[in-house]
Amino acid sequence: MLTLSNIGPKKGAKKKRKRVGRGPGSGHGKTSTRGHKGQKARSGGAKGPGFEGGQMPLYRRLPKRGFKNPFRIEYEVVNLDQLEQKFSEGEVVTIAALKEKRLVRRDLPVKILGRGELTKKLTVEAHAFSEKAKKAIESAGGSVKILSLKETPSEDEASSTSTPEASPSTEPSPDQPSEFPSEQEQPSAEDTESKGES
Repeated sequence: MLTLSNIGPKKGAKKKRKRVGRGPGSGHGKTSTRGHKGQKARSGGAKGPGFEGGQMPLYRRLPKRGFKNPFRIEYEVVNLDQLEQKFSEGEVVTIAALKEKRLVRRDLPVKILGRGELTKKLTVEAHAFSEKAKKAIESAGGSVKILSLKETPSEDEASSTSTPEASPSTEPSPDQPSEFPSEQEQPSAEDTESKGES
């Protein structure tokens, strides 16, 4: 019967750590399982995974071409024919609107390219435009707005939806009595002198 007093791990599930150099009785003493002398018996004698016995290793035999530009900017691309299909006359094309219509799916800068034709007057906001796309938008009567690369859709939405809050008025209402007496209510110096003489 299995109880808490006799429960244990399955046989072979737990294995003791191999301890070397602990005397001849262990079977792993003296040379510590490394054998007598030789390169593999020395500390630091192991070669790396790419070592092929001295012949030219594979990573040196293969040709290398090109490089990866660390300053490359990756854009989400939208073309004019997509704007023509998804937007109506006079609309403002923002990054949020492009995401809503599933023309842009990743949080990357957006570039407008000139494939297709545009016949509608649109105001297009994006991070970059090709020369052909810019001319096509302006020739159709629209305009372009170039966003900085730091601007994100959330910032654009926040700036468009945010309205200045009306600050509470500090002027007292005519019905509410003022805490400080006005100039007319304050007694003049002549009145105070006449009162003192009387």
